[in-house]
Amino acid sequence: MMDLQILVRLLWLRWLLRQRDHWTRVHLGTHQAQALEALRQHAYAQSRFYRRFHQGYFNQPLQELPVLSKAALMENFDELVTDPAVCLKDVEAHLAGLKGNQRFLDRYWVSATSGSTGRRGIFLFDLEEWTTVLASYARSNAWGGARVGLTKRMKMAVVSTTTPWHQSAQVGATVQSWFVPTLRLDATDPLEHVVKMLNAFQPETLVAYASIARLLAAEQLAAKLHIAPHSVFTAAEVLTDESRRLIAKAWGCQPFNVYRATEAATIASECEHHEGMHLFEDLVITEVVDENYRPVPPGEYGAKVLVTVLFSRTLPLIRYEMSDSIRLTTRQCPCGRPYAMIDGIQGRLEEVLHMPALAGGKVAVHPNVFHDVIDLVPTGGWQVVLERDGLNIFMVGSQSLSVGETLTDSLQKALSARGASVPPITVHWVQTIPKNPLGKAPLVKSNLLRGELPRTGESPQQEAGP
Repeated sequence: MMDLQILVRLLWLRWLLRQRDHWTRVHLGTHQAQALEALRQHAYAQSRFYRRFHQGYFNQPLQELPVLSKAALMENFDELVTDPAVCLKDVEAHLAGLKGNQRFLDRYWVSATSGSTGRRGIFLFDLEEWTTVLASYARSNAWGGARVGLTKRMKMAVVSTTTPWHQSAQVGATVQSWFVPTLRLDATDPLEHVVKMLNAFQPETLVAYASIARLLAAEQLAAKLHIAPHSVFTAAEVLTDESRRLIAKAWGCQPFNVYRATEAATIASECEHHEGMHLFEDLVITEVVDENYRPVPPGEYGAKVLVTVLFSRTLPLIRYEMSDSIRLTTRQCPCGRPYAMIDGIQGRLEEVLHMPALAGGKVAVHPNVFHDVIDLVPTGGWQVVLERDGLNIFMVGSQSLSVGETLTDSLQKALSARGASVPPITVHWVQTIPKNPLGKAPLVKSNLLRGELPRTGESPQQEAGP
């Protein structure tokens, strides 16, 4: 059950965040400046790392401060953390033995990234920080109509991961209560089991990885799943236009896309107008930058994101680098909230495939190139994997030579139009798309070593998968 101290503080924070939704941009800017100054002063007073890392920059604006990478954070963890009782060796031992929602040193929640883009990152949150994490989740839920209070219950089903060190699992364990009866399912479970459990539970709110939400929508349309959620939320993966269409068709409501990260909790979320995602600028300052950390203007995709988590204190995050590629927009949402918006997420930098260029060298191919082509093909799911022998396309369904030929032809044209020397394309027809240990099924990935390119110049093939 939810701790009373957490519940009281969470209710107060939810009220506070609702007030901020009515701020002006001027009021928001003032808050950001004050919160950033408080964060920097705390970091300089309590963190040996930041006193060294920002030496000579103490009076410089945020945009001129050095960038903090995950590698630098983990290599300097013991000097970066602001509690001298915390050391990385002990935190890692705590994670290794974690089975529930136990706190490190009885006061810190510890979350970790999966390490899918390299070494995993480890992040600590004290009571004040953790309730802010919870409030950021609650805000996106409220925007999507999933409101809960002392007199209103909400049955929620979450299909993501039950791994105890994953932030979403810890949030679920923290808020589990009479107010929010929650069914947590692992995305790696067999689909038949997930469908059976959802049918029995009948959730009012469904939260899932984007790829899982699409699979469940297909099960609903096939009359195997019989649920009627009032709200559907997707996170952790790119929500394609086709997935959005299928979800809306299955349940009669537009999904609410949410942008979250272990490091910063909820960074942005859609509101009821679905015009894009509002950045939670009162909690996190988000900079969209290119490969050289230069600001990218609205309307263009950046190569990276730098986040400054204004509520971080145990492990201060100032200009922390993430490899997400997002696009800002100048569009104004009818809801009137003061926050800047993003209207596109095309995945992580690691999902950008590098292929030989027709003009020599190499060319970057963004995931959206594949979305634009493959989303038009009737399938229960797909995945693109770049290997040394070429491009492997995994399609869920029964083998179809005509569909495969059309798909490879369209992909060849799309890749050539972007200046790529197209590698061999092989279509594999499979029963399911393999998932990583957290249950995610990345749509686009490369198994090549850094700097390695696939061979080119062979004809496309089709193979029946297992």
